[in-house]
Amino acid sequence: MNLNAGWASTGWTSTLDQIFVLVQHRVAELFPPVLQPWVAMILGVVGIVAVFPAIFALTTVLERKGLGRMQNRLGPNRVGPYGILQPMADAIKSLTKEDIIPRSADAVVHFLAPVVLVVAIFLGYAVLPVGRNMVLMPIDAGILFFFAIGASTELSIFMAGWSSRNKYSLLGAMRAVAQMISYEVPLLLSAVVAIMMTGSLSPEAIVAAQGGFSGVLPHWYVFTPWGFAGFALFVVAALAETNRSPFDLPEGESELVAGYFTEYSGFKFALFFLGEYLGMMSIAGYGITLFLGGWGAPFSFLAFIPSWAWFFGKLFLAIFFFIWLRGTLPRLRQDQLMNFAWKFMLPMSLLNLLVAAAWRFLGEWLGAGVGAEAIRWLACAAVLGGTYVLLGRAMLRRQKIGPRSYRYAE
Repeated sequence: MNLNAGWASTGWTSTLDQIFVLVQHRVAELFPPVLQPWVAMILGVVGIVAVFPAIFALTTVLERKGLGRMQNRLGPNRVGPYGILQPMADAIKSLTKEDIIPRSADAVVHFLAPVVLVVAIFLGYAVLPVGRNMVLMPIDAGILFFFAIGASTELSIFMAGWSSRNKYSLLGAMRAVAQMISYEVPLLLSAVVAIMMTGSLSPEAIVAAQGGFSGVLPHWYVFTPWGFAGFALFVVAALAETNRSPFDLPEGESELVAGYFTEYSGFKFALFFLGEYLGMMSIAGYGITLFLGGWGAPFSFLAFIPSWAWFFGKLFLAIFFFIWLRGTLPRLRQDQLMNFAWKFMLPMSLLNLLVAAAWRFLGEWLGAGVGAEAIRWLACAAVLGGTYVLLGRAMLRRQKIGPRSYRYAE
């Protein structure tokens, strides 16, 4: 967190909003001046390493209970009241289970793969603003840093599949890498529209650009045609990047046993499990930052609520949305997944860049006013909506989906 930011409070609301920054500052002041920046950095790292894994533990319970309710069953209900201590039992089980390494595996690479995955994902949190003045590394190219670090997760997944010397693991790794590379392109392009409109690669600057209000409503990018399209594309690509349903083909149990971590057990399997959920929360956090105003309030009269509370509230809503999709949508086929990436997601992402540019220049050309704003809205929304319908119908036409028929065994 940034010690040089203006953290001085002017009231109880400001104090509550900056409570973690104030605590960090007070603790750092207990050390000599030369050590204060290092102590502040360590405290920030400890906060990230403590908070997000704790949310992961809570998410595992909420997901299993939520999916159980959707599927008319109970879910975890044995360990602790209402099964709330199930994550603790799972952690103990993972720590005590035998760590089995296949005889023919490359032991060093097999060990490093889950470590590289978790470390890379934790590094992505370093530039994520979780509240006002609450970012570990406030760098100008924070978005670029996040996507660059995120690309290294593909290497760790390939390391896991290749080092296991297992055909199912290798096939799962190749599937995962192909899927992640394919959807990384629309993920990046969907984020570029927010960067274009802000004129900065800094996550803090992107949040600040969405900080105003028109009446009671905020200036979030998602409330524009290009912002809504970019947000929708970002969410779909994020689901594929994090192997969440309906894009969980790398872990297709009916086809690949368990995918790239088939030969992993014990704590190393738990690291892969942790990395998947931390990656989901990380990419959800950046979606919130790019399109949903980051830690900004959704209404002007609620701005007194601490900024970090708004960020984590939005994060839990995003997690609930991911859980809901997992309990709702069936898994795609591999050909459907790749066709969707290259024949629908990529064209829509490229078109959205042009629409964002048109939005900007139409605003300068038409000038201010309600009529000019309506024309700009209708023109951009018509282009995106028309292209969405045409691409969707073209893809359905190629699949030649006929009328559904039912047959019964005789």
